[in-house]
Amino acid sequence: MAAIALQRVKLSQLRILVAVAAQRNFSAAALQLEISQSAVSHAIAQLESELGINLLTRGRQGAVLTPVGEQVLSRAQQILQLLDEIGEVANREKGLQGGTVRVASFRSVSTHLLPLAIAAFRQDYPNVEVAIAEHDNFMGIEQALRRGHADLGFTYLPTSPEFLAWEILRDQYVALLPPGPDPIANPVSWEILAQYPLIVSRHANTWYPGIEEYIRNAPMRLKIGYEVSADSTVVGMVGQGLGAAIMPCLAIAPLPTEVRVCQLPIPFERAIGASVLAEGLQAPAVYAFLETLQRVERPTMPF
Repeated sequence: MAAIALQRVKLSQLRILVAVAAQRNFSAAALQLEISQSAVSHAIAQLESELGINLLTRGRQGAVLTPVGEQVLSRAQQILQLLDEIGEVANREKGLQGGTVRVASFRSVSTHLLPLAIAAFRQDYPNVEVAIAEHDNFMGIEQALRRGHADLGFTYLPTSPEFLAWEILRDQYVALLPPGPDPIANPVSWEILAQYPLIVSRHANTWYPGIEEYIRNAPMRLKIGYEVSADSTVVGMVGQGLGAAIMPCLAIAPLPTEVRVCQLPIPFERAIGASVLAEGLQAPAVYAFLETLQRVERPTMPF
């Protein structure tokens, strides 16, 4: 028995079969589909040839489905229904009536900014989901964007030309000093900072942007005493009197009450932006989420 070449069966043939079955007439089906009667006849003949069966009988009662034709018709209708559903899914994703905005973020932004933004976004677009994937560093976020695992990602600015980026907030760096009875001048002096070993946070061998250069260019030598991977570990170690730290404000919450926070001798900040692939085709929901990010209230200093 010869194999059936199903790959040669066309959706247009199935649509024509459904129309002929409904109209029980080739001419009426052609009129409904706005094609010629010969095109209808050819499509049915081709479909019967590909399947190797008779789907219709032609007689005084018009075009009538054979028993096997009834079975094929039922499945053809299911296929066309599924195709319509695929179209609906795609249209929802392209519009603002459904779909998901996939966001790649890091902890401090996820903690302090995203809850506000998502709450505001869901009020305007209740049918659009927001999925968050957290990464240890901005390199992981940019990689997620490149690989298509995220639609939008939070990165440090400036970023590379392969991304379109919008500045969302500026996060000031501060000095964290261990507990002590004596008041500290604000901003703290280089002399005071130099008294403590610095506890620095590395995220997968990456420091906060610019912090290494800031320490290197300090007018007094700042000694690095510990390198850890988690911001919470840095804050905890400072609280135990093991050293001082220079960290962005958003990264230090929750802050133990005994840890002293001061402005740096020379102000320093990081710019955080929301980025998308420059050459990517983004759904309207992504840009709607960007608009929400730009108008929500910015988080205040966590101290």
